[in-house]
Amino acid sequence: MSHQLNHSTPHHVVIIGGGFGGLYAAQKLGKAPVKVTLIDKRNFHVFQPLLYQVATGGLSPADISSPLRALLSKNKNTEVLMGEVTAIDPERQTVKLRYREIEYDSLIVATGVTHQYFGNDWEEKAPGLKTIENALEIRRRVFIAFESAEKEPNPERRKDWLTFVLVGGGPAGVELAGALAELAHGTLKEDFRNIDTSEAKIILLQSPKHILPAYSSHLSLEAQASLEKLGVTVKTGVRVTDIRGQLVTYRQGETIEQIRARTILWTAGMKASPLANILAERAEAKLDKSGKVMVEPDFNLSKYPNIFVIGDLAHYPDGEGGILPGIAPVAMQEGEYVARFIRNGLQNRPLKPFQYTDWGNLAVIGKHKAVVDMGWLQLSGFFAWFVWLFIHVFYLLEFDNKLIVMIQWAWSYFTKSKGARLITTPGQDPTIQLEDDHETVVYEGLLSIEEVASRR
Repeated sequence: MSHQLNHSTPHHVVIIGGGFGGLYAAQKLGKAPVKVTLIDKRNFHVFQPLLYQVATGGLSPADISSPLRALLSKNKNTEVLMGEVTAIDPERQTVKLRYREIEYDSLIVATGVTHQYFGNDWEEKAPGLKTIENALEIRRRVFIAFESAEKEPNPERRKDWLTFVLVGGGPAGVELAGALAELAHGTLKEDFRNIDTSEAKIILLQSPKHILPAYSSHLSLEAQASLEKLGVTVKTGVRVTDIRGQLVTYRQGETIEQIRARTILWTAGMKASPLANILAERAEAKLDKSGKVMVEPDFNLSKYPNIFVIGDLAHYPDGEGGILPGIAPVAMQEGEYVARFIRNGLQNRPLKPFQYTDWGNLAVIGKHKAVVDMGWLQLSGFFAWFVWLFIHVFYLLEFDNKLIVMIQWAWSYFTKSKGARLITTPGQDPTIQLEDDHETVVYEGLLSIEEVASRR
């Protein structure tokens, strides 16, 4: 069987994943002489760079999400299916959903990555921030913590409720830590009567020497100084070794330390989605150490050139000894390139090799503060914050989302208010518990520092 591009009409392009890569590929194929099927487990696209705002009550989920059907409604050659792909058969050129099989001529896999806990069972104790569901769970835990502290008579336990530990100092960790600090030290200060929310401790743990390691060292240091000015405690060069109960254990050099905290959040480490393993087993794809799929220069697989992998799931060399980062602009450009590659291939037209245009890295630290690293231009402070603001609004896909987010941000800017501070638990009422001393030994069964040290 030939696995070259099929020139039959209509050529069927199946896209798995409605993130930036998959969506931009589908949009680019909207007027091509092909049939497009986009499959995603959810019926909406989410603007992931603003998930931290949902997690801290600054925006509602709908403000940063758009229904996939609405985004692609003008593409008359495109159908959207809500479902989960469980298998890929590259010989028969089919993808299997739980309820049906779909044949393809070209397949684009853009299912991204998920949280990486490095072999530890910490997901329940320390949720990550990759989906709307993650953001809502973090929002629930954050505001439950303040509500529980308000009703907690025991001072030590109250401190535990008001301690927030974030593991990972990349852009997501930095932005989330800054937003939590502004929430505790500003937005909520007048809302409670029995606690002073400005006493909340936000602790950011980072394994490398600097936070934001992809940025220049001086911007990383400026970002750390800005976080510390907001009240965030930044600890770098540390490695978390255990999360158990309400205790976070970490090693710094030869020293082992522990932090008592009720809210622990994970923003460190990503691993490839399960479809990478399926491609390795069925299509002989090669995976790197993090499980990403190593692709050819045109993002296809060496044995099956009609299967393409893009976005966070793809291991694509950057020409300087590394790989392209897992950020939205990379996925957007890759999606558009693969769409052009398929379209031009059907028309026997050559296409220039892929060349990523690097517009730089951006991270917001708080109100008036951000860092922008474009290589030739490095900014921090207010102007960097303004650039960050403009770019994020620009990349929101729907006009009503742009308008709503601008209004929300303007209102928050002048009033210091965050209007989406809702505690929601699907299918049940929120639980705010008080724990009697005789009922709860908070750290029962935990290892002491000496015991942890003896096991490492």
